[in-house]
Amino acid sequence: MNDPVEHAKRLAAFKAVDNHVVDGVIGIGSGSTVVYAVERLAQRVKDEGLEVICIPSSFQAKQLIIQHGLKLGDLETNPELKVTIDGADESDQMLTLIKGGGGCLTQEKILASCAEEFVVIADYRKASTNLGEQWSRGIPIEVIPSAYRVVYQKIEKTLGGKSELRMSGASKAGPVVTDNGNFILDWNFEGVKDWKEVEISLNMIPGVVENGLFVGMARKAYFGMSDGTVMERNV
Repeated sequence: MNDPVEHAKRLAAFKAVDNHVVDGVIGIGSGSTVVYAVERLAQRVKDEGLEVICIPSSFQAKQLIIQHGLKLGDLETNPELKVTIDGADESDQMLTLIKGGGGCLTQEKILASCAEEFVVIADYRKASTNLGEQWSRGIPIEVIPSAYRVVYQKIEKTLGGKSELRMSGASKAGPVVTDNGNFILDWNFEGVKDWKEVEISLNMIPGVVENGLFVGMARKAYFGMSDGTVMERNV
């Protein structure tokens, strides 16, 4: 694998799956690093006879599970998870995360909250001292479509910063629509001191479904580094 970023993602994903997955119900996050986690999980199931049920956080995760021939489940029949493995757009030193760059933040946070252990996998570009050092696209906030304008006005009035409605790319006109049928605002914050307070404040605004701040949820993170090592962070 010649691309150092992809190699770093693979290293982090493989180490997390090797260290944390045992028989039981596993939450599968979304994003490019999770692709490698599912690859390694399928390999371990084949080689070791692991018995796992995989709960997806998104349409992408569901497709990955099916493509690799893993057993697919849902939260209705399996509401308690052994571990959830997921990526992040950015992590600070305390493993406070920004997630939702791919638009799956609500399901991802639900899976993280249901798991005995929430493990983060990412490459070296996502490891920061403070949030906002590497990730410049703001904090994703999933909103009810009819309320998006009200919500972003309230956010700017109460918390400052600037919000933008996330738009689709060239192949589709209009806003991004989540798997839940909602819109996403990206909030560019300023001078935040207490992330837990911000997370609660955002979710108290009527019309907000969930936000991409994951505070005090992750206990372990693996970051694949450019030199071929894996940096681990614990809190």
